[in-house]
Amino acid sequence: MKSTARKKFTTEYIVRSSPAILFGFVTNPSNLAQWFSDYCDANDNYIVFGWGGSREQAQIVEFIEDEFVKYHWLDGKAGEFFSFRIYKSDIANDTILEITDFADEKEVKDQIMLWDSQIEELKHQLGAG
Repeated sequence: MKSTARKKFTTEYIVRSSPAILFGFVTNPSNLAQWFSDYCDANDNYIVFGWGGSREQAQIVEFIEDEFVKYHWLDGKAGEFFSFRIYKSDIANDTILEITDFADEKEVKDQIMLWDSQIEELKHQLGAG
């Protein structure tokens, strides 16, 4: 059986928000439940996300206050993660949210479209959309 290679991809969004507030929306369980998942709870460095009736657990593997968080799905492949990096652009001083994730090569476009949709909801929750 041929295994399909998973591809790392990065996408960026301009979000009208301060980095500190935006960081809360990508790390705080009650904020994550407003735009990323239906349910979210934290226990130490682990976060449980829920969609419908299913639950998935991720570990926070890297954390830099107001700048960066990296999650690894506990049932995910070794070396794979999804992360949120927040920074100010040099030119326009916009707040940029950079997302890195993994998907099967043929599903990268669909995964980016899913992120696009989720980020629209995030902007709505922030009042920045």
